[in-house]
Amino acid sequence: MSVEVRTKRVSTRDIRARKGGEPLVVLTAYTAPIARLLDPHCDILLVGDSLGMVVYGMETTLGVTLEMMINHGRAVVRASSKACVVVDMPFGTYQESPEQAFRNSARVMAETGCAAVKLEGGREMADTIRFLVDRGVPVMAHIGLKPQAVHAAGGFRAQGRLDSEAEIIRADARAITAAGAFAVVVEGTVEPVAHALSDEIAIPTIGIGASPACDGQVLVIDDVLGLFDDFTPKFVKRYAELGPVISRAVADYAAEVKARVFPRPEHCFGPAKK
Repeated sequence: MSVEVRTKRVSTRDIRARKGGEPLVVLTAYTAPIARLLDPHCDILLVGDSLGMVVYGMETTLGVTLEMMINHGRAVVRASSKACVVVDMPFGTYQESPEQAFRNSARVMAETGCAAVKLEGGREMADTIRFLVDRGVPVMAHIGLKPQAVHAAGGFRAQGRLDSEAEIIRADARAITAAGAFAVVVEGTVEPVAHALSDEIAIPTIGIGASPACDGQVLVIDDVLGLFDDFTPKFVKRYAELGPVISRAVADYAAEVKARVFPRPEHCFGPAKK
């Protein structure tokens, strides 16, 4: 009799225990096919609200809805078995009050099966993070460059170049750690500041445009694969150029259809055998 061996998912406790250890591998995932490919290699699959731009063609993440995040989060959870799945809370679904944040976070966790949620903010969100953690919702925080606050910040620019900015980011890191976040994404932050706060706080830091000293790194999967060509941020390294490959494949398909070369007999169903 064969015995099915189930893969144990990486938990938020496992993630927290990796502080100072082997770097955490994190990538965004929005769909089941991609999640299935990434799962064996990643510690965390982040269903990021970046899907607004990557999947839906939005200019920013601000138009992303809770329903979008739930639908994509559910797909990623279904298609994965190893990685810890974290789902972003979209703009406007958690900032109003801790109660609003809990209501929407609980819905995301219940309807997707994810392990945790991620929300943007430092000291101003510490009370909300504590409220959620105390009620059984694991929280990954997000400090430094916060895409949901891009208009208030005056656009996408590196954070921490001024001493005053650096101290705000480090104070944010301390606040979310004390509030009970199990990890924190540090985005678009100058290297010395990201390095320093990684040494200072007791939870894993996951860098994106930050520092190699962070406890892990995250990138958007479409950037990694060379599928997103509108612009390439400084912190992105492309590990493949699949955009041209896909374009050539579609061009070949179109040419064969027009020339009536595809489909061939082996691609068609024959009559029933007598």
